[in-house]
Amino acid sequence: MASQEEGLKKLIAHSKEYGFVFPSSEIYDGLGAVYDYGQNGVELKNNLKRFWWDSMVLLNENVVGIDSAIFMHPTTWKASGHVDAFNDPLIDNKDSKKRYRADVLIEELLAKYDDKIDKEVEKAAKRFGESFDEKMYRETNPRVLDNQAKRDEIYARFVKALHDNDLGELRQIIVDNEIACPISGTRNWTDVRQFNLMFSTEMGSTSEGAMKIYLRPETAQGIFVNYLNVQKTGRMKIPFGIAQIGKAFRNEIVARQFIFRMREFEQMEMQFFVRPGDEMKWYEHWKEVRLKWHKALGLGDEKYRFHDHEKLAHYANAATDIEYEMPFGFKEVEGIHSRTDFDLASHEKFSGKNIKYFDPELKKSYVPYVVETSIGLDRTFLSIMAGAYCEEELENGDSRVVLKFNPALAPIKAAILPLVRKDGLPEKAREIMDDLKFDFKCVYDEKDSIGKRYRRQDAVGTPFCITVDQQTLEDNMVTIRYRDSMKQDRVAIKDLQKIIDDQVNIKNLLKKLA
Repeated sequence: MASQEEGLKKLIAHSKEYGFVFPSSEIYDGLGAVYDYGQNGVELKNNLKRFWWDSMVLLNENVVGIDSAIFMHPTTWKASGHVDAFNDPLIDNKDSKKRYRADVLIEELLAKYDDKIDKEVEKAAKRFGESFDEKMYRETNPRVLDNQAKRDEIYARFVKALHDNDLGELRQIIVDNEIACPISGTRNWTDVRQFNLMFSTEMGSTSEGAMKIYLRPETAQGIFVNYLNVQKTGRMKIPFGIAQIGKAFRNEIVARQFIFRMREFEQMEMQFFVRPGDEMKWYEHWKEVRLKWHKALGLGDEKYRFHDHEKLAHYANAATDIEYEMPFGFKEVEGIHSRTDFDLASHEKFSGKNIKYFDPELKKSYVPYVVETSIGLDRTFLSIMAGAYCEEELENGDSRVVLKFNPALAPIKAAILPLVRKDGLPEKAREIMDDLKFDFKCVYDEKDSIGKRYRRQDAVGTPFCITVDQQTLEDNMVTIRYRDSMKQDRVAIKDLQKIIDDQVNIKNLLKKLA
């Protein structure tokens, strides 16, 4: 556990030191679970948005984008179920006065049992070597079976309590399994209560005439209330999708793990409208497409897995998460849901407006079903930072920290470095910079030794360092250094554009999906 914590602490420190993520309002001691993206963070974030957006609206002829408002008519949230059902089950420890999500405490307990079992299996694998039969060991070893039985019993109770919305039973599971507060170490718990996560505010010029409205807790509803506008003005035929990137807000009580769970965050969502009965076919299709997108980021295929939901949301008939192995374990980065016709039928009922789609092939009107892909931009940003972060020992006894981003996502594509600050080298370097800056985000750096400058660029993940030396003035050649291998080549200035573009063009990522 300590090493996981250590890994996250290193990532947080690196993110701040190199201009990726800052605590919000830090000069006023910050604001809980709210963060600002720095100069390198915003570039990485924008590159990530571009990759997602283009993968949706360029590669799919039947997907278009919108940008809906954060404020919506309050009845929207009544229709969507958020006013009545957008709750977390919370429990307080009376000694530490800390509040926790009851379901998360139980999930962490289940994860401990999984770890215990895996450790037993690992020890046995080392002991028996090549002759080890993992399947048989899991099915016959008494310690493994004992832990598995305890885990299964807790799990069955947990799933039933969630399905029945039985808050008393959730507390009882915590009590029976002697789950202690991580801060106080005591088991002095309150009852479990439901807490609504929506932020509310007022709209209107006078207190008497003000209307209570909400900051949107998800971006999807902006798509649903506009689906017919888009369909008619774009002459879209089902199946078709609407994509959107936007901010959402949740009053998370248990906000933690850096930018993984925040109160103000960004979502990239696509709602895909289909004929009733076709939803499972499209659900499977988008599961496959979205996993491929994540794997194209180059963080390691083995770091992703699907996790099907035990308890389905009130609107879904199928739901899965794509999970990524963060420094603190496998966590959700994207949800894929078959939302049935819940949202559109509900908006039709609450608004009193007819929002059915007329299908010219079937010659009938119906409320479409929806398959949703919803990705947390901040969580994906965190997964990329975690996956790219490397500490390397070098042959000369030196070491470096390097962010091995896919070049297409890297915040800075090239650093232009004059070897010394004299003899016309800065002027030549500026000339190269002025030529490349129309196509690539570049930086110019002439401070410190060339070695220190290389280290600085490694730490922000810059794929190319271009060094201008005395020889450059004679032959128009520069030294290009590649981030991951640290290999250096002598190349002509006129070839730089192509060399860089071949690596950093977002087309390279999109082609992996085609």
